[in-house]
Amino acid sequence: MPYHNNAISSGDPQAIEKLTEKLGKCQALQETMKAVNAHFRRYGTCRNAPGITDEQAAKLDVRVERAPSYDKQPYPSWELQNNNGEMGRLKKRIAELTRNQEVGFSGWDFAGGRAEANTEANRLQLFFDARPDAGQCSALKGNGFKWAPSQGAWQRQLNANAMYAAGRLDFVKPSDGRTVREHQPKAAPKPPDTGAI
Repeated sequence: MPYHNNAISSGDPQAIEKLTEKLGKCQALQETMKAVNAHFRRYGTCRNAPGITDEQAAKLDVRVERAPSYDKQPYPSWELQNNNGEMGRLKKRIAELTRNQEVGFSGWDFAGGRAEANTEANRLQLFFDARPDAGQCSALKGNGFKWAPSQGAWQRQLNANAMYAAGRLDFVKPSDGRTVREHQPKAAPKPPDTGAI
């Protein structure tokens, strides 16, 4: 059976929309699981439970019969917890990607090339006038940059970490004397993590 990767890349231009859609599905599933469990506690069966078909109800009733005595409900607590954790993870990713879009990273010129904040591709791209030497290539790789022949650039995902990494590379230091961080607009502060989902 072939493996299908359904992961949503942060580099995808529609990543926020896809993650929001996935979050909506998880939230709907959570509500359905809670409603089915409540219906089962009240009536002792999943038949006529809201949000599921008769066929699904029959399968869940069989599942409860076979379940261990400590978790006799259609949707065990671990399933609700896992889905709840996934919702929290999705919310954090959406917030991070939204914050990165709002920041509006900018590029700069450096001796022997230029840096571009490519928001379309969600990449910080370093273009060199001449091929970097072996030491520079090693430093680029060590800071998370990868050579992209299709772009003709060394690049990595566009976020604050990419700017910090570029700031550690002396050979891509902005030619105007400012630091890489000074070229970037001030990011909105990260909202506090309340732990609530």
